[in-house]
Amino acid sequence: MSRSVPVSVAIPAIGVQAQIIPLGLDADGGVAVPSLSTPFLASWYDRGPTPGQAGAAVLLGHVDAASVGPAVFYRLGDLRPGNLVYVTRRDGRTAVFRVSSVGLYPQDAFPAARVYQYSRYPTLRLITCGGQFDWQTHLYLDRTIVFATYAGSR
Repeated sequence: MSRSVPVSVAIPAIGVQAQIIPLGLDADGGVAVPSLSTPFLASWYDRGPTPGQAGAAVLLGHVDAASVGPAVFYRLGDLRPGNLVYVTRRDGRTAVFRVSSVGLYPQDAFPAARVYQYSRYPTLRLITCGGQFDWQTHLYLDRTIVFATYAGSR
C-alpha cells in the first residue's frame, strides 16, 4: 500500500474502536503518546511507515488513566495469535493485520530493535503499559507489545 496516514483502529476481539493521531517524539526523545486527558485516542509513530507500507508501523495507547480507569488499550494483553486488527487510513483504505504474538516486556529491556526493525513487508506493533504499577513513580514497569503481520486490505 502507498503511504497514507492512519485515522482509526478497530480490534473487534477486545472491543477497541479508536481514533488515531500522529505523534513523533516527546521532549525527552522518547516516542510520544496521547495526553492522559485523551485516554481513548491511539497514536501512530509518524516517523515510521504508515500501516500497510513495508516496515513496522507502530500504534501506542494508554492502558488506563486516573480520570477514567481503563483506557483505549486496556485489554491489549488479551489478544491472541490470529486476532485481526483493522487500521483505516486517510485514503479510505483499511489495512488488515493478523496478530502473530503478544508479550509483556520489562521497560528496562524494551525490545526496540524488534519493535522498530525494518522489514520488506508490512507489519504492525501495538504498545501499551502493563505489568506492575509502581506507586512511587506512578509508572508501569512493563510494556505490553502486540506483533502483527499484514493480512491484506479492503
